[in-house]
Amino acid sequence: MRFVSDPPISVKIRKMKQRVRWQEKAIAERGIDQTKLVLGLSAPDEPNFSFLVVGDSGAGPQGGHNPQRRVAEQMLNHKGSSRFVLHTGDVIYLVGSSEHYYKNFIKPYREFIVSGEHPKKIDYDKMVFNQPFLPVLGNHDYYDLPFIYGLMAQTTLPLRQLLQTKLDIDIGWHGSHQGKAYAQAFMDYLKNFEDEKELIDHLERHYTAKTNTGRCLYYEPGSFTRLPNRYYSFRSGGIDFFALDSNTFNSPSPLSKDLAGLEQRRELEERRDRLEKEKLSYIEESTKLSADSSEQLDDLRTKIEQLDELRNDIDKQLAADENTVVDTEQLNWLTNNLIESWHNPEVRGRVVYFHHPPYVTESTKWHQAQTLAIRYRFRDLLNKVASKIGSLNGDRPLVDLVLNGHAHCLEYLRTGDTGHADAHINWIVCGGSGFSLRRQRTEGVELTETEGGDVVARSLLYIGRNGQGYQKKRPYTFLRIDVQDGIPPKFVIRPFVVERFQGKWSNSEIKPFAI
Repeated sequence: MRFVSDPPISVKIRKMKQRVRWQEKAIAERGIDQTKLVLGLSAPDEPNFSFLVVGDSGAGPQGGHNPQRRVAEQMLNHKGSSRFVLHTGDVIYLVGSSEHYYKNFIKPYREFIVSGEHPKKIDYDKMVFNQPFLPVLGNHDYYDLPFIYGLMAQTTLPLRQLLQTKLDIDIGWHGSHQGKAYAQAFMDYLKNFEDEKELIDHLERHYTAKTNTGRCLYYEPGSFTRLPNRYYSFRSGGIDFFALDSNTFNSPSPLSKDLAGLEQRRELEERRDRLEKEKLSYIEESTKLSADSSEQLDDLRTKIEQLDELRNDIDKQLAADENTVVDTEQLNWLTNNLIESWHNPEVRGRVVYFHHPPYVTESTKWHQAQTLAIRYRFRDLLNKVASKIGSLNGDRPLVDLVLNGHAHCLEYLRTGDTGHADAHINWIVCGGSGFSLRRQRTEGVELTETEGGDVVARSLLYIGRNGQGYQKKRPYTFLRIDVQDGIPPKFVIRPFVVERFQGKWSNSEIKPFAI
């Protein structure tokens, strides 16, 4: 029983290129770089500025309460003093369907959207932000609904009734259509222009900004707020920001075909069967609870979601073969742009953000094959940059800060001497902004790559689900990051917590720290 399906990487890449009409004639002739944007700002681009970070927020009301809205309300206290908002992915749960955008995004973030005082009148594919809102794709933004569930939901009853459970398994009637809903909501969906003249008029009106790589999209809050692509870059206060789509380079390496590989495959298949039986037992357990047992139902739903994620990771390992696609075009883009950034005297720092964290200690993510795939590919990319720029960076890391989501927590980690160019980098996971929170692993805060090996990273802060029973705490989080002038720049990290404990909400701020 699978509630979601994940499109192949090749499909994700092909569909997204079609949606932005990647480098078609009218675009190429005008020298337009479809991976860059320039932010239209109401104030001068000063080197001291702040921005907000949220992630994995895309749920509606849960058991009569709405964590995402609680977080959004606290974000409003910083809206006027922050230049933009970054979102680390999973804008919509459980599948990134267009039908969920009103409840799971527009309504909770309505103050960030033009005409937000009337959220029901806002179409998901016509949103205009009054402040830059800059997301990346999460895995749930790509997920689709297995055909049989969509058919049942449309022709008979909601899924929770079909399964005779009181769990709020909010999958709706259809999925994301391979990320189409996200593309229509946030990206400049050029596929809509069937007439060539209309396309050219659009390009001449909105691709007016100029960079050293040609013309690019001008992001104008209150007027036109679209992203040029699923991955993109922009500059603010002398800091280069790089947004990636990690869903297209998270595929695990194929299992070997020798005896060890066959044994590993057998173990993975047996583990997958155990996970499925465990999930069915939780669904059965939920049928015995009363509808007002919201805390217990939330716990069971969280366990089921965790098991689904573990199964999805196993499925990716079993499906990987020599034909598995890796998005080398995007990885090469980041490699070349980081090299260029280091050679640009106008740039004083670099921030990269994408969904899947290379380093994390959340209990369901730290050992996943996708986590390791992302780590090794991002590391290899940085190694290539390091070999090209030589001693240009001195003793500075190649990237000042990496922001991720996917793990439902707030975590700050720092790599040590990894033996590679990802050493001594600050990594922050901001994935606890509204959906089911997760615990930290019991194995401790130090990460090694082999059993008994050297420590490659250490968790310095972890905020996630904790406590048991009546003492259980659910601290949802977002970040304000203050960027200070100077080379290298200093980033002051200010975590904010909106906690649900014993049926009541409270707000707090964790002591800020500088990196």
